[in-house]
Amino acid sequence: MQPTTYPVKVAIVGRAKDTANYENALRQMGAQSLTSMDVKSLSAFHGLLLPGGGDIAPAFFGQKNQGSRNIDIELDVSQFQALELFLKWKRPVFGVCKGMQVINVCLGGSILQHIPEAACHAWDNGDKFHPTNIRPDSFLAKLYGDRLLTNSAHHQAVDSLGQGLSVIQTAGDNVVEGIAHDSLPVFGVQWHPERLFPGFARQTPQGQQAADGRILFRYFLSLCASL
Repeated sequence: MQPTTYPVKVAIVGRAKDTANYENALRQMGAQSLTSMDVKSLSAFHGLLLPGGGDIAPAFFGQKNQGSRNIDIELDVSQFQALELFLKWKRPVFGVCKGMQVINVCLGGSILQHIPEAACHAWDNGDKFHPTNIRPDSFLAKLYGDRLLTNSAHHQAVDSLGQGLSVIQTAGDNVVEGIAHDSLPVFGVQWHPERLFPGFARQTPQGQQAADGRILFRYFLSLCASL
């Protein structure tokens, strides 16, 4: 893949100790980024990246804790506030793993706090890999086709969908792996494209090729550059 420079600035709302992989991915794609919990200066950014991490506090989707862990309410609040601004501005938003769930909850959806299929999806000294199906009429199908081997490291999943969202990718066990807004440049994936760049070890099933994460980052940055 030929390198491309994108003259855009991407805000990563998270804690800097947890976001190096996202910063490196954006740097490899020729984009600038800043990781911050401060949502006061986001108007200067072309796009928002909501990274993976711990679980959303269940109170935000009207539930008691039934298996959620590694909760950071301060981070949740910052991410919801940032997302609400970018939805208002109609600017691109890219959610990864927890970030996808933040998009869903912010728009009124809910989360399955511990999926029965967790053994096939959760981190276990490394990412799990599994095939997924992509909705044929989605932007994701234009990028990757209708089937894709992806990585995962999650024990939760999207349950009810938020307003304006559609499922565009699922695993074979019907766990939601990708969502997109019907009219805004907002999307998320449950997998980790930032760990599917050159330089990361991929322990994929023998003979199978995993997704190239650069393709999805390039799509996001192209949306940012079109503003």
